[in-house]
Amino acid sequence: MPDVSVRLADTADRPVLERLRLMFRHDLSQFYEVLPDTDGAFRTDRLDSALTDTDWAAYLVTVDTRPAGLAFVRALTGPKRVLNSFFIVRGARRKGIGLSAVQQVIARHHGPWEVAFQEANTRAVHFWRRVATEIAGAAWTEEHRPVPHRPDLPPDVWISFEPATHQQPTPVTELSAELPARIPHR
Repeated sequence: MPDVSVRLADTADRPVLERLRLMFRHDLSQFYEVLPDTDGAFRTDRLDSALTDTDWAAYLVTVDTRPAGLAFVRALTGPKRVLNSFFIVRGARRKGIGLSAVQQVIARHHGPWEVAFQEANTRAVHFWRRVATEIAGAAWTEEHRPVPHRPDLPPDVWISFEPATHQQPTPVTELSAELPARIPHR
């Protein structure tokens, strides 16, 4: 596997993060049914928060020194960390890079975590269930929550977990047969 590195981003990384976020928002546009603004970009308020708000953190994912993705974490001082945005470029997917990157991000912030995704995004469904299982073993839950300010959209899927610190996670292959498709996993 290539060298996957995750580092805290700062304002000097903004141009790279803007380009990565544009790709991320483009990927999600089919699920949220949104178009870019008149300038061809998508809104940047979450990028602004990730780089300036002390309750957020922005991470740049690199593979062999080249940008390969991003992660934005919010609620750093709250009861649960929220992985607000996570993106790996298509050329780096399905190689273990995303799993390695998300594990590195989560290892930087102790405590419980939540991540949301769209059920229609079948690759995200598989990926986030695998991440939760790798990090927390069988101790994770899944629930549907309405998309804020978008009653016209299907609810998001939210996975909640806390990293297992004293136990070895159960291999995904052993759990995959036990995971129901739409029922919360407990």
